[in-house]
Amino acid sequence: MYIIVGLGNPSKEYEGTRHNVGFDVIDTLADQYNIDVTTKKHRAYIGKGIVAGQKVILAKPQTFMNLSGESVRSLLDYYKIDPENELIIIYDDVSLDVGQLRIRAKGSAGGHNGIKSIISHVGGQVFLRIKVGVGEKPKNYDLADYVLGHFSKGEREMMEEGYRNAVHAIELMVSDETETAMNEYNRKKKDEGK
Repeated sequence: MYIIVGLGNPSKEYEGTRHNVGFDVIDTLADQYNIDVTTKKHRAYIGKGIVAGQKVILAKPQTFMNLSGESVRSLLDYYKIDPENELIIIYDDVSLDVGQLRIRAKGSAGGHNGIKSIISHVGGQVFLRIKVGVGEKPKNYDLADYVLGHFSKGEREMMEEGYRNAVHAIELMVSDETETAMNEYNRKKKDEGK
């Protein structure tokens, strides 16, 4: 069984912001597989279902980003999940172009407070993750203001494609094909024409 966690901030005011792309991917996945993610448990909204033939729990922590690890720890403990092999975290990344994905099996928080919280609560940096690009912060822009801002119409269309790609990456990852997912999505968009 896999626990698939999309990071974001709860409440209406954060819907559709760059920092909430993890929630948006979970919503896209839930829609595609008809999984209801409305049960409130483990300080998250969760839903159980099957993705690509695997049992999954989808989760959207309601702790606010900086405390995401509290919810993830509770889920891991309750469901007796091995974080190194059965946990997938989806979150925003300002170092990637809008809608671009990067899949990793481990790594540092890279300045992301949600991931920092998860690393500290899980007790290590080894867990699967899908970073979803939200574009680089413009010069003289406050990072918090940027990630809590909304996408333009054009960016939103690129993000929709990114969400669909993230769903496909998740399908590969739960089918034990993380390497395939990495090969498919861990390249710059510009490389595709070569």
